[in-house]
Amino acid sequence: MTKLSVNINKVATLRNARGGNNPDVEKVALDCELFGAEGITVHPRPDERHIRYADVYALRPVLKTEFNIEGYPSKEFIDLVLRVKPTQVTLVPDAPDQITSNCGWDTKTHQAFLTELMDTFGEAGIRTSIFVGTDLELIEYAAKTGADRVELYTEPYASLYPKNPEAAVAPFIEAAERVHKLGMGLNAGHDLSLVNLKYFHDNIPWLDEVSIGHALICDALYLGLKKTIEEYKNCLR
Repeated sequence: MTKLSVNINKVATLRNARGGNNPDVEKVALDCELFGAEGITVHPRPDERHIRYADVYALRPVLKTEFNIEGYPSKEFIDLVLRVKPTQVTLVPDAPDQITSNCGWDTKTHQAFLTELMDTFGEAGIRTSIFVGTDLELIEYAAKTGADRVELYTEPYASLYPKNPEAAVAPFIEAAERVHKLGMGLNAGHDLSLVNLKYFHDNIPWLDEVSIGHALICDALYLGLKKTIEEYKNCLR
């Protein structure tokens, strides 16, 4: 079954809005595991506006499921990942002041840079994933870097899904088939929700992992965290 990794950035955003430690990011992460999530994702940014580097260090020894750290590979980020040694590192091409990820890597232009990083993280025993769109050539170049997996940027799918689900998922099926053929693992994330996740999974059943944060935390405000995680996992069965 496709694994659900819960991105807890929004929990940290809420905590940071008032200072102190409410909600407790570490406790929420452990509760996500308890309620059935198979992984926890964090995306520390340079300004630490949500997840802080200290959170990453605190989470590593207590988590029992897969730990995924995503972010732009600045020197500080690389050092953090190599010290923490999570299960997986997901590289995204975000600018420091970017609100959220909005595109995949140009893996052709940045091939040498990404290849060096794949070697560095691979030697440390960390599974590697590169955030990409559905361009087949760029997926080919992602494979050339030596990445273990790619994560498909699914915002275009989520945007078109309400109007035309078949058209929305079509390029992602093609991209996923190419990833599968190249022998890489397949992750997906960004704007996946209870509205569109099941259809995406039903059409791409060999997904290894989805990483979901914003929509899941919003749903939890109404359904509660335990029920929400159960509902997301139902979409992946």
